[in-house]
Amino acid sequence: MSRAASALPLRLALPKGRMAEGVTRLLADAGIQLRYGARQYRPAISLPGVEAKILKPQNIIEMLHVGSRDIGFAGADWVAELGAELIELLDTGLDPVRLVAAAPRELLVDGLPPRRLVVASEYERLTTEWIRTRGLSATFVRSYGATEVHPPEDADCIVDITATGATLEANGLEIVEELMTSSTRLYAHPGALADPPRRAAIDRFVLLLRSVLEARQRVMVEVNVTAARLEEVVAILPCMREPTIAPLHGDAGYAVKVAVPRQRLPELIPEIKARGGTDIVVSTLSQIVP
Repeated sequence: MSRAASALPLRLALPKGRMAEGVTRLLADAGIQLRYGARQYRPAISLPGVEAKILKPQNIIEMLHVGSRDIGFAGADWVAELGAELIELLDTGLDPVRLVAAAPRELLVDGLPPRRLVVASEYERLTTEWIRTRGLSATFVRSYGATEVHPPEDADCIVDITATGATLEANGLEIVEELMTSSTRLYAHPGALADPPRRAAIDRFVLLLRSVLEARQRVMVEVNVTAARLEEVVAILPCMREPTIAPLHGDAGYAVKVAVPRQRLPELIPEIKARGGTDIVVSTLSQIVP
């Protein structure tokens, strides 16, 4: 890439639709602000040297693939469907879904419909690959949204994404097989990573987002404990490296501070108390940079 190309802004693609809210909140928690003016699809972004554009997730993948965007957020399901040669930088864990095959319960025999199938889906590539690997006799029919309404009159089986399975169940469909899991992820065009200035800007951007995602998984626990029982408390703390320990006023013991996984709190708090911990304070974190 030429020096002139390297001087261009880092081109960031932001999703519209269901992904937009989670991505916007993630950016805001990282201190990155978007400001919308008359050109709603080109918001100003508070990161120097970065320009943002809002696109549909499928378009983001296509633009990344051809290199007109450097980095962008998209679902792993559509990256797989479009066969794009992209580099995954970060799995945000936002909008988790499963891509599944599902069919009306009354048609299932040993977990699959017993005859030649009509399979409806928006995912032609992934669906035809599933049909091939399963050795099914089937015809693919493209759907354009609301795939779950096709069976039983217009299709025997569907391949679609689901978060909870509630929509499938409401339409009398039972999951036959899970094809893949997906979530909102940050991708890059390989050429952007090959250019040192762009790579440095991308690494800084990923660091900011990763610090927020890490903080969302942890909370800060602060506890006071006597010197005699300090090691008992420290022994059970699932810290990132070592806890921060400071003496209390008047040699009354120690204050211990540690960032712990949020899901460990129900078991951890009673155990800390049982080992002599007092004045336990739990607080949320904004960002963690290891």
